[in-house]
Amino acid sequence: MKTGKNHNNHKDKIDERQLLHRYVAGDRDAFHQIVTRYKNPLYAFLRRFLNQTQLVEEAFQETFLQLYKSRKTFEKDRPLRPWLFTIAANKARDALRRQQRHDTVSLGAMAEPAELNVDDVLNSLKSYEITPYDEAEKSERAEKVRKIIENMPANLKEILILAYFEQFSYKQMADMLSIPIGTVKSRLHTAIVHFTKKWKSMTDEIV
Repeated sequence: MKTGKNHNNHKDKIDERQLLHRYVAGDRDAFHQIVTRYKNPLYAFLRRFLNQTQLVEEAFQETFLQLYKSRKTFEKDRPLRPWLFTIAANKARDALRRQQRHDTVSLGAMAEPAELNVDDVLNSLKSYEITPYDEAEKSERAEKVRKIIENMPANLKEILILAYFEQFSYKQMADMLSIPIGTVKSRLHTAIVHFTKKWKSMTDEIV
């Protein structure tokens, strides 16, 4: 017996597949529906990855431009969401490289210090863009988390965002990044260890 949530997820997959088939067939309205459905999550992903408005806007526009240009070569039975985030991640990396040239799974299952609940800490970042004034403590924590992630190496930041915020599986991330699943796991572990050390260092300074 399907639960309401499972039923909705199944329906969403069917709707997305139908939408994708229409898009590949040349339906312009289907393209606009895809943009409407994914513009907010993709923009949020790029904000966390790049954290600079100009770079975010550039990568955001280039992502959907690539989507439009790839219509004739896209495999219509391929999952849409991982593909879109793959494009967005690639555009984000391109934006970072341009800037540098111009200037010159469940995380709880991973090893972590017992005194630090990474899931709990990272969860405070999910809504850091709009933080209620009456949640000052949560806002302060979110700002600390944001700064840590912002200054992480690009490859560690990317894997952390894809795994935690976007909830992609190891297999999906491996396909998206063109790396083995083992590399995904080790890189994610490295990202968590990096985050943990920075968080502990930051909180120790306050104490």
